[in-house]
Amino acid sequence: MYEIHVRSTTNTAAPPAPGRAGAAPPASAGAAAASEIAARRSRKATESPGVVAEGLGKRYGDLWALRELDLHVPAGSVLGLLGHNGAGKTTAIRILTTLAAPTTGTARVGGHDVVAAPAAVRASIGVAAQDATVDGLLSARANLELIGRLYHLPRAHVRRRADELLERVGLAAEADRLVRTFSGGMRRRIDLAATLVAAPPVLFLDEPTTGLDPASRNDLWELLRELVRDGTTLLLTTQYLEEADRLADQIVVLDHGRAVAGGSPAELKARVGGERIAVSLPNAADLGRAAQALAPFADGPIAQSGGETTAAPVATDAPGDGDEDQGPLVTAPVLAGTRLIEVVRALDAAGVDATDVHRRAATLDDVFLTLTGTGAAA
Repeated sequence: MYEIHVRSTTNTAAPPAPGRAGAAPPASAGAAAASEIAARRSRKATESPGVVAEGLGKRYGDLWALRELDLHVPAGSVLGLLGHNGAGKTTAIRILTTLAAPTTGTARVGGHDVVAAPAAVRASIGVAAQDATVDGLLSARANLELIGRLYHLPRAHVRRRADELLERVGLAAEADRLVRTFSGGMRRRIDLAATLVAAPPVLFLDEPTTGLDPASRNDLWELLRELVRDGTTLLLTTQYLEEADRLADQIVVLDHGRAVAGGSPAELKARVGGERIAVSLPNAADLGRAAQALAPFADGPIAQSGGETTAAPVATDAPGDGDEDQGPLVTAPVLAGTRLIEVVRALDAAGVDATDVHRRAATLDDVFLTLTGTGAAA
């Protein structure tokens, strides 16, 4: 069983409280008020966690999709669930959003038990699934107003809220266009806006940027950062390692339904630390021979990725990763004193036609491959 405590990153800055009409408060009073507001928010983030799970598990027949998951996520922080397909990420999200009942354990979201008070949980959350759920036959504005009416919000409030959200997600100029004419990135943004209509304190995102181009992905990341700065608790699942690295305060790595590690991105990378040798290959058939050629220089397990059966998270264009081509790849922690030319000679002697050989620092790719054993060489 693994427990991960996530540090809060709530933006505690607050404007000074207004004074009497026509008079600004003294600077010292404003600073004191801001300090008190910050203290209250900090206490709230500590005392009222956004998501708590203890021993959470889900079984389908004889198959355990999730086992003994413990979480403690304060308000205003980001937790990333990282894992390959079938690791249990979506199962965890379904339980925490009341779409599936747990077989074992308990969970509270926004202070409400997911089994005993599912309606209260649903009133406290927003959920963006892997596929956009907005109606393509309605305009962007009409979609948001429809969501507001489903929440039984006053019409005037819904109109104001729709305009505010359209501006926030950068779609104000497209408010009256049918959503079916939107690009993939625009559809994801309006889908996220729909989850925010009722201003939920807790937001669940299931692989929010899958299929988006790099520019659209960066735009969505910035929007999510703004939400967290405003105090929203965010729990996201992702297969994009760069996404977890850039957004998450803490990460839980799931493998075959169990949490195998957790910590900040920096802590996880330090755990598998040291320099890596990375060998890029033109085809997966050379993975085995390349791994054998690297063995004399490896200071730990050798990992392979990019084969047809590998279902690991994918790297994107994170600066410094050095493995952006996402083709067949062999990586290994390197022994001190190893010269790159020696590795190149060993690969050549083994008949391996490598397209690139380089040294680099550990990345979240290495964390995932090391902890889960995905593609590890025998």
